[in-house]
Amino acid sequence: MEIILRYVHFISIFAIVGSLVSEHLLLKKEMTRHELGRLARIDAVYGIAALSLLAAGLTLWLASLGKPAVFYTKNWIFHTKLTCFILVGLLSIYPTVFFIKNRKGNPDELVKTPPLIFWMLRFELSLLFIVPLLAGLMAKGIGHSE
Repeated sequence: MEIILRYVHFISIFAIVGSLVSEHLLLKKEMTRHELGRLARIDAVYGIAALSLLAAGLTLWLASLGKPAVFYTKNWIFHTKLTCFILVGLLSIYPTVFFIKNRKGNPDELVKTPPLIFWMLRFELSLLFIVPLLAGLMAKGIGHSE
């Protein structure tokens, strides 16, 4: 069971990064509602992957599969990693709402994209860039306090 959860956790990370990079590459200052619909679907992949990652990660942590729960609970790097993940999730709310609200209507109609969405996606990607470093440090036991 542990290996399956670790696999789901790992694949979910790739899906999150892939969907956010796709969103960032497809985002333009003005987009048609059809393009916004495509971004909304990509964002749905992101949401499903984030929930899968959270479920697998919490199960690995709280069910003590592999390492004991205290290994994670008493590690400030783990808490930093978790905080980064939560911040990424919070930052994704505004773009998600924008994509969903603006996808309906005439598919050829142009919609201006708020500049804040560009910055939010970039900040999300920046935070995600830090997470693997934190995971590697944590796996080596760095940050653990007894």
